Amino acid sequence: MEHIFVDTDVLIDFLIDRAPFSEYISVIFTSAELKKIKLYTTGMSLSNAYYVLRKYASHKSLIDKFEKITSFVEIINLSKDSVLKGLKSDFSDLEDAFQNYSAEEHPNVEILLTRNVKDYTHSNLTIMTPEQYLMSK
Repeated sequence: MEHIFVDTDVLIDFLIDRAPFSEYISVIFTSAELKKIKLYTTGMSLSNAYYVLRKYASHKSLIDKFEKITSFVEIINLSKDSVLKGLKSDFSDLEDAFQNYSAEEHPNVEILLTRNVKDYTHSNLTIMTPEQYLMSK
């Protein structure tokens, strides 16, 4: 089974059905619901998605969606070590650095899905867009 971290942008695409990106991530989330793959994210990623999406949806609607997602996406820790690595890293986006090092710290995560592949050039993980991931299968 593949273990895949999804970053904030991917969560947002799914939650607001942002076409054409949501088409790909929906297939991936369905695979996770069917236990064909294992997805991960951080609480910070959900919090950041909430912050962006609260302009587009009600609190209750977002909470309902987050509760559904967390039934098949494992929430992993954003540790102090991940934060310190992010602060000292060459990542240009601090949020991406924190997500990356949280994913790298998890012993099973091997792939990180994002729409901003260029932001993860310093990662030790396999970085792909949801579309690239599906095309590789």
